[in-house]
Amino acid sequence: MFRNRMAVVKPFAALRPNPEKASRICELPYDVVSSAEAAQIAGGNPLSFFHVSKPEIDLPPGTELYSEPVYAKARENFDRLRREGNLQQDSSENFYLYRQVMGSHAQTGFVAAVSCQEYLDGIIKKHEFTRPDKEDDRLKHIEVLNAQTGPAFLVYRATRELDGVIEQTSKKAPDIDFTAADGVRHTAWSISERERVKAIEELFRTVPSLYIADGHHRSAAAGRAYQRRKGAGQSGLFLAVIFPHSQVRILPYNRVLKDLNGASPEVFMERLKSVFTIEKAGASEPAAVHEVGLYIAGRWWRLRFKPNLLSNSSPVENLAAALLQKHVLAPLLGIDDPRTSKRIDFVGGIRGTGELERLVNSGDYACAFAMYPTSIQELMSVADAGGIMPPKSTWFEPKLRDGMFSRLI
Repeated sequence: MFRNRMAVVKPFAALRPNPEKASRICELPYDVVSSAEAAQIAGGNPLSFFHVSKPEIDLPPGTELYSEPVYAKARENFDRLRREGNLQQDSSENFYLYRQVMGSHAQTGFVAAVSCQEYLDGIIKKHEFTRPDKEDDRLKHIEVLNAQTGPAFLVYRATRELDGVIEQTSKKAPDIDFTAADGVRHTAWSISERERVKAIEELFRTVPSLYIADGHHRSAAAGRAYQRRKGAGQSGLFLAVIFPHSQVRILPYNRVLKDLNGASPEVFMERLKSVFTIEKAGASEPAAVHEVGLYIAGRWWRLRFKPNLLSNSSPVENLAAALLQKHVLAPLLGIDDPRTSKRIDFVGGIRGTGELERLVNSGDYACAFAMYPTSIQELMSVADAGGIMPPKSTWFEPKLRDGMFSRLI
């Protein structure tokens, strides 16, 4: 039905931080830090965007996270940042570039407004299920602030023409350029010339699909706000940073298990022989697709899924996370739903495999699985097939900063 539709990508008048104060304003996304961590980071800094994205830090301990006072405090803090000139709205509708540099890795994407209807129609493709409570939270945040204050992280299949726009624009002096406390550099440029804005809009019309890499709950909430408002105002579009697929980096999302479902380490290893070929490993990280690292009883092992377990038809079933769930976590460890089980935890690859060793060595966990990172090509293939990735399959780094760009609706 929607086969001939192409991506609608629009300029908008962004609400942006005062360039001189951007390093004090912009913060990590609301969902990658706890309330306690946000309070510590924002301590003594009234400009921190955590006062908007995690406003419970300004309320008494124990305040219910999804209660009315939390959203009211977000609105109060958002209005204060605007009123005092720390957040300033552009006078024209522009496209923007946003570059992040983390160590040797750099990625540059277009900041734009994309279509809520295309999200609902599946032209903006998702690969994860969302949780209703988290959708409700982001929806209330959007509705109370009358704004989208954190972008979704989208990906498109790179084109030479759009690569050229990125290269040309990033040669100019940036509007905002700072290095955050975690060492990640954040740089932004605006594209305001009408001819160039129109040209970018037309170039994106040759892009058949956009893919949500990170920000499924933000996207879903924006779609619901659009439906509730029946497209009134600027609610028909939502805020996104759209990266060429060739530039993004996915880190592994590792698993740690609290017990072996009653088995000893020796018995568990014996049971794994029906699923894997197993050998001792000098390195902790798996070196290839369909390899998994296992840390158990103070030692690393390299596990390779047996070829007869691989699927010839389904891109989802071939993912290492799906294979591990189907052949190990469910049948051997009794973890049928990793989303709800209290016997499994997930550790983002940014923490390294040393964190897996620490957790197991502490005695709080029985073993850890180090995963091979999902590729962006695998993610897009799953989304193209209408599939849903196993939970906790991808960890994107670096993270977009909330407060760099907001959009009033």
